[in-house]
Amino acid sequence: MLFLLLLIPVFLVLPLALAGRGLGVLLRDGLRRGAHPAWLSSAAAFSGAAATALYACGLLFIAVAVLEAEDGGTDASPLRPCRVPGREERAQHVVDYSVDYLPLRFVCETKDGGSYSAEAVPGYVNPAALALALAAVVTGGAAALAGRPAADGTPAADGTPAADATRVVGPERDGR
Repeated sequence: MLFLLLLIPVFLVLPLALAGRGLGVLLRDGLRRGAHPAWLSSAAAFSGAAATALYACGLLFIAVAVLEAEDGGTDASPLRPCRVPGREERAQHVVDYSVDYLPLRFVCETKDGGSYSAEAVPGYVNPAALALALAAVVTGGAAALAGRPAADGTPAADGTPAADATRVVGPERDGR
């Protein structure tokens, strides 16, 4: 539970930092014509912010499920998060629980050594967070490639000259 409580603040602050980074790059470089790496970099930051925000929402669902599972007293057995509608008989055999962080899920462990995933996290959280994270990686990689000059001396899409484009090689350097 302590690990979960440490993760939640990180995943609540990280989306704000990534969104701020994306907005900063967009306002600084993205408003001028032809700044493709800036647009791609902003898209990567915004996608990363959305992915981490969605993951944070999933962590909050997990935290609520853990709090319900740890709550004692009347109506505590079987564990409340393990009471999946239509599978009430299965919940009678639950002895413990665990939390998986990738993918996010609350796992109910049964007496016979089996386990099943309770429906504590909505079904859209894991696939959407994965899709947004992949979009962030792809657009970030595209931004890095678009901002790098080509090996043949062609300037980058943002106008950055190639590293050796300013160096004079051959007889031209002596003025001949």
